[in-house]
Amino acid sequence: MRHFADLINALETTNKTNAKIDAILDYLERAPDEDKVWFIALFTGKRPKRNVNTNYMKEWALEITKLPLWLFQESYSSVGDLGETLSLVLPPPQEKIDRTLSQWMTDIVDLKQKTEPEKKEFVLCSWNGLDYTERLIFNKLIGGSFRIGVSDKTLINALTKFSGQESSALMHSLMGKWLPGEVSFTELISAENINPDNSKPYPFCLAYPLEKELEELGEPDQWLAEYKWDGIRGQIIRRNDEVFIWSRGEELITGQFPEIEETVKAMKGNFVIDGEILAVINGNVLNFNELQKRLNRKTLTKKMLSEIPIEVFAYDLLELENNDLRDKPISARRAMLEELLLNEAPENIKLSKSIDFKKWDELNSIRENSRTVNSEGLMLKQKDSPYHSGRKKGDWWKWKINPLTIDAVLIYAQKGSGRRSAYYTDYTFAVKNGDSLVTIAKAYSGLTDKEIMEVSRFVTKNALEKFGPVRTVKAELVFEIAFEGIGFSNRHKSGVALRFPRIVRWRKDKTVDEIDDLEEIKKLIQ
Repeated sequence: MRHFADLINALETTNKTNAKIDAILDYLERAPDEDKVWFIALFTGKRPKRNVNTNYMKEWALEITKLPLWLFQESYSSVGDLGETLSLVLPPPQEKIDRTLSQWMTDIVDLKQKTEPEKKEFVLCSWNGLDYTERLIFNKLIGGSFRIGVSDKTLINALTKFSGQESSALMHSLMGKWLPGEVSFTELISAENINPDNSKPYPFCLAYPLEKELEELGEPDQWLAEYKWDGIRGQIIRRNDEVFIWSRGEELITGQFPEIEETVKAMKGNFVIDGEILAVINGNVLNFNELQKRLNRKTLTKKMLSEIPIEVFAYDLLELENNDLRDKPISARRAMLEELLLNEAPENIKLSKSIDFKKWDELNSIRENSRTVNSEGLMLKQKDSPYHSGRKKGDWWKWKINPLTIDAVLIYAQKGSGRRSAYYTDYTFAVKNGDSLVTIAKAYSGLTDKEIMEVSRFVTKNALEKFGPVRTVKAELVFEIAFEGIGFSNRHKSGVALRFPRIVRWRKDKTVDEIDDLEEIKKLIQ
């Protein structure tokens, strides 16, 4: 655990990519192979489920420290993170437990079978043998909240340097249903397909935002144009009569879309399709908020399946009859995809419509009106481009429409975590509804460090009420909030929710009387 704690400390104290890569390389040189496997698992989101109730952890810490509840809550409000608060209030360890990361993770996973007294004994003994940083990591691992600020690209670059393998092959090797304890580190970085099952997806090919004039892309006839849909990017896999649906976030989501699974099972052959999962009625794409109603549900009722039907708009074919097609140009892959869908004619898997154009300026009005079909804009793909792993600038561009914006007032604030734990960085915004204010969005990004400090000072001086770590503040600070879409939702008191809200700028030139009105905002909903 000591080596892992050193790594986390090094990663948390720098925002420089090369420094992060160097820290990872140093860890890989020192850690045993079993720890390296868990390191990759944790950094790619394969953390174990929470097997200890965090409320119990708080109670146990209060028993040890004898702190009054109000003082612990004040500490928690100030720190903004439970795992970190526990690490700070506990007394210094009386012992030193020297165990590897893999040994810790094995015990943490095994807690699922333990009784509450056994869990308590394990946690208390662990706290008594770990220093502050190790305790913090332990608390996050056992509480199921372990996250680290390292991008997939940074991780792959570090593993590429360490192993000498191609980054695309490594990305593919790390995807899919592998578990620590069932695979060795050597197998993981050998860039071989180690999965014994048929589920393994490919790394998604991603686009860059368009950053040049259309004319600079070259001749229009060398490019494919499609709508950019606002759904769930997914790979639909059919291999050896088994069906799997993977999200771009590397989650297996087959069970959330039973009608798609049923359709693909009825098809013939083996293939991997890349496309967008959307809620569609009578050929019309519904707002993302409708699709969201179906996500992460344990049970999908007949009523919901009927009211929010799903289709896949397919735009790429990555594999056909066990042949990897990714090196072929997209023009060839799309032709093969069109033939596959024509022969099989699946009812709810359609070929994503390509947009006919001869001159670049023809696309301008199509893009500007794309929101009328619930699209985010256009995708531009060079016809001779392969299917890259991750992003490669130049072949695929996303040309999104300008975001919608509203002016809203800050009414709630909460401190961040990690390096931001000393400042209020999590904000809730409200708009006018008659003579009252109603919440409409939460946002975490868009302000400079200087502005964050200024907002934090305002919150400290103008807090009205406390709800745990949340502060109610005077409704005075107005911000312009940008978002990609809007729909009806019960998430906020306004009855609407914004898609990807973020702060554009602090409107110091405006007062709360000038923020937007809810009834006018609702008119934006298609």
